[in-house]
Amino acid sequence: MRSSSGWLKKHRLPAFFVLTYAISWASWPAYASGLIPRMEFLPVGPLAAAIIVIALAEGRAGFRTWGRRLLRWRVGWVWYAVALLFPAAFVLITGLITMALGASAPGLGQLTWSGLLTVFAVRLVNPLDGPLGEEPGFRGYALPLLQAARPPLLSAAILGVLVALWHVPLVLFGGLSLIGLPTTFAITFLYVWLFNRTGGSVLLTYLFHNSQGTFTVGSVGFAAADAGRAELIYFAVVVLAVLATMTLDRRAWRKAPRPATAVGRFSLRREQ
Repeated sequence: MRSSSGWLKKHRLPAFFVLTYAISWASWPAYASGLIPRMEFLPVGPLAAAIIVIALAEGRAGFRTWGRRLLRWRVGWVWYAVALLFPAAFVLITGLITMALGASAPGLGQLTWSGLLTVFAVRLVNPLDGPLGEEPGFRGYALPLLQAARPPLLSAAILGVLVALWHVPLVLFGGLSLIGLPTTFAITFLYVWLFNRTGGSVLLTYLFHNSQGTFTVGSVGFAAADAGRAELIYFAVVVLAVLATMTLDRRAWRKAPRPATAVGRFSLRREQ
């Protein structure tokens, strides 16, 4: 048991991702074998994996560090505005460009503030939805481990690839379009930028993720070819936003702040 615990302490990062994939993809073999009628993708995988690895490898000290990161709320008001409004701005820009190219947007007339706020509130507390399932794990645990030994830019690229691959079952079974994978990779850089700029606040990336899921291109109501074009435009908008942070805020990509890399009392030199 001690040997297993010692190995886990030195390999928390790979252990986290193996558990994340295993939990979220748990029903895939049963579905492929015809034992269940549909593939059930579990977004709670990253959250569950983080809890398991912290409990086995770090104990109370690890949970205290993780908990402080999850609840870090003392950041400038401008970052709350970024977290809540940037996703809406991406969709607005995408919609305007798509309509300028001749598309109609019947869904716009059906959007109401009460409806959007209801969606936002439900997503805040639903562990089977993306924000609560992903952020405490991907940004709250994996990202600080990555940044403890790597610069933010490389950490974002690695995390982006792993998070995009994690979504592959959704593409295979119709829950996500193919363009969703490169979009997921690209927007990961914005999550990393926001996380580091707020001193390692998962709360702010959580709000960003929740806003992203509330204001979607799909809610605008584009149909057929227009919908596909809108998703491509959305991807381009996200990429331009990422490039803007790299150009206008180069300092943020050179070195992560200490609170965004602190991962407990164990050495990270052999973490891979």
